[in-house]
Amino acid sequence: MDITPENINQLLDSDEDEHLEFKEAKNQLNFDDLLINCAALANEGGGKLILGITDKRPRQVVGTNAVKDKQKCTLGLNEALHLKFEIYELYYTGKRIIIIEVPSHLPGTPVNLKGTYYMRQGESVVPMSLDQVKHIINEQVLDFSALPCTGASLADLDVKAIDSFRRMWARKSGNNQILSSTDEQILNNAELLIGDVPTVSAVILMGGKNSVGRLIANSELIFEYRSGESSGQAQQRIDYRAGYFLFYDELWDRINLRNDIQHFHEGLFVRDIRTFNEIAVREAIQNAISHRDYNLPGSIFIRQFPRRIEVISPGSFPEGITPENVLYKHVPRNRRIAETLARCGMVERSGQGMNLMFESCIKESKPLPNFSGTDDYQVYITISGDIRNPRFVSFLEKIGQETLATFSTDDYLLLDIIEQESEIPTFLRPRIDKLIELGVIERIGRGRGTRFILSRRYYQVVGKKGIYTRKRGLDRDTNKELLRKHISDNGKNGSPLGELKQVLPSLKDGQIRTLLRELQSAGDIFCQGRTRAGKWFPTEGKD
Repeated sequence: MDITPENINQLLDSDEDEHLEFKEAKNQLNFDDLLINCAALANEGGGKLILGITDKRPRQVVGTNAVKDKQKCTLGLNEALHLKFEIYELYYTGKRIIIIEVPSHLPGTPVNLKGTYYMRQGESVVPMSLDQVKHIINEQVLDFSALPCTGASLADLDVKAIDSFRRMWARKSGNNQILSSTDEQILNNAELLIGDVPTVSAVILMGGKNSVGRLIANSELIFEYRSGESSGQAQQRIDYRAGYFLFYDELWDRINLRNDIQHFHEGLFVRDIRTFNEIAVREAIQNAISHRDYNLPGSIFIRQFPRRIEVISPGSFPEGITPENVLYKHVPRNRRIAETLARCGMVERSGQGMNLMFESCIKESKPLPNFSGTDDYQVYITISGDIRNPRFVSFLEKIGQETLATFSTDDYLLLDIIEQESEIPTFLRPRIDKLIELGVIERIGRGRGTRFILSRRYYQVVGKKGIYTRKRGLDRDTNKELLRKHISDNGKNGSPLGELKQVLPSLKDGQIRTLLRELQSAGDIFCQGRTRAGKWFPTEGKD
């Protein structure tokens, strides 16, 4: 998450984990404690330490007087932990918040603080066990993108690409001094030079057109447009063999040329929704550039069809990542590329890019990103442009931006699942109460028969109040009256449970039995027989 005053509310609802930690630090924070917490985050792969927000829920912004000299604190962290830290300051409702960007430990090198290796354990920081230290030391996957690019020199980097990176980094960080830095200073500060040799990541992102083909030919990206499913020649094919900073906007502009507008009528008004969401598409492309395996010979393919885009990149998911947990686990294969893109605001180093892809699809009522073509040799993402329910988009807008700002990705997922009438997975159930409180969804029934639907507001927006009544079901007294009347009308022969289920088909057996017992306790009906063959009779007329 790129933390700004506008998304503080969303941050307050985020869970603390090994990549995100809050500290109240209202007045001050002991520097030794700061070092320990930063060392633990670094050993877990890096993250954010935020001062001025309480760690206990419900979280509150209290402001902080700690880290009065950001430059001095940054130098102290860098020298003590031998990593490159960045510290940002922002204000929310007049209260000062400090965000410390903690980098990951170097490959195979756990962070040692005065002889101790720290890690997060729940909400605490504890020393790492010997096995955990060995696990980091024995890491086999080196960051290929951080290695020096054999045969490369500064002359192989394009000055336009470096300047593009310089301007974006200055804008993202708010530090205009970056604009006056020389090319070599920029590259050194971003850890894209080793001595005077550019790293692999520098060539991939900033290499000139002639240099990339000579130094890392397989880093090319191939764009194709296909108007149909035919396996023949594409209607358009363009090979991008240059630093990504030289063509990232041109690539999107090319996709956007065939990005149809879909029109939907809402009464007298017409709603326009683009087939392809720019955020989702850019994130998918940059995800491929950050995570593909550059040791494999293949190229990244972007295939655009009228209603879908496919992004195929060489190499399987990194170890431990699957299509099922891709939203919650983040293991960058090319950390230096990811860090560079994060510095200039193109991607989120914490992995939020995937969250943005999912959220943008849900907000526009499009299918979620699909990874079904992924195997041991490639990651295959399909982004669909089909809009399933344009009225659902209107519903989200009616909820209001202020409310949506508090939504996490899990909230959007839960809303999408309920709208699709799918089964709610266990890990999303803790989000239910919040959406009910906001009036976005409603709970029907109790116990094992509990189910959830979108709120009355949704059916009012889509003009289907009758469907809401059907889904919501009749109220309890009306249900009991229907049962009582049916039993009374069939008093001579009696009414078995199977017949009564036809009266209230939306209720489960247990719910109907509960209503029958209530009628029995009120003296309105009685039962003959104890098994499912038992029949219910009206008390009136009983001998």
